Amino acid sequence: MIPVVHHPDYVAPARPGNAYSWNKNGLIREALLESEAAIDWFAPEPMPRRWLEAVHCPDYVAEVAEARVPPEKERRIGFPVDERVARRALRVPGGTYLAALTAKARGYAANSAGGSHHALHDSGAGYCVLNDLAAAAVRLVGEGEARRVLIVDCDVHQGDGTAALTAGRPGIATYSIHAEKNFPARKARSTVDVALPDGVGDAAYLARLRETLLPLVEAFRPDIILYQAGVDPLAGDRLGRLSLTPEGLDARDRWVAELARRSGVALASTPGGGYGDLMAVARAHVRTMLTIGAVFGQYGTL
Repeated sequence: MIPVVHHPDYVAPARPGNAYSWNKNGLIREALLESEAAIDWFAPEPMPRRWLEAVHCPDYVAEVAEARVPPEKERRIGFPVDERVARRALRVPGGTYLAALTAKARGYAANSAGGSHHALHDSGAGYCVLNDLAAAAVRLVGEGEARRVLIVDCDVHQGDGTAALTAGRPGIATYSIHAEKNFPARKARSTVDVALPDGVGDAAYLARLRETLLPLVEAFRPDIILYQAGVDPLAGDRLGRLSLTPEGLDARDRWVAELARRSGVALASTPGGGYGDLMAVARAHVRTMLTIGAVFGQYGTL
């Protein structure tokens, strides 16, 4: 069974004008059920405020928790932060943390939401409210659940917020492979950044991934990888600039999973980005989960 972290707080009504009733995270759950895969469901608690405040400004965390984010910050995020969005923002980092703990025991686990890699110290950005990857990594190290956490970000957009929020923190390293000319215009500095030109396809992408991620894993020797498994490198993604096929994305996910398993490293994934028809995007995220789950075996053991 594939361990998947999910909570009703993840699910919100779709925005007006959308063809579906629920947001992407609700559709991910529907697509998982549709797949008939054997899923072991886990429900997270909200991330304790102290761990959110370990990476974000306490004033900003309070603004989110109380659903009073100023309009200028909401514009930067890309949508209003009402009470429902606030509940989701506080719950998702707890889900990424729970996925990491579950992966330690089971080899692999997925959070059905998360990967909010653009959220910064005192503001959200780029459809991201609070940075679940940074908060989970800092908590894992801070509580002694891991000595070294590697955040591997394969979204088409650079993981700028994650890199900035974890820079200089002992026990945490960041890797980002992304389209060079895509959002954000001003990049942060990850431990390793791999900036790709527009239109890169399967072969070139996989070659760059292998030649840059493998040395980092061998040198850093993480206990756990938090994998931002965005599906927006796919050709035709509304906000992407790369040209991976579904088979190329499968190969990406399979190679990352095989690297983790071969290295004895637990792997916890988050969906990250994907833009277009919501149901098609949700199914692509589920395909990632099933691909990784297959590498770790039916029960996800190392």
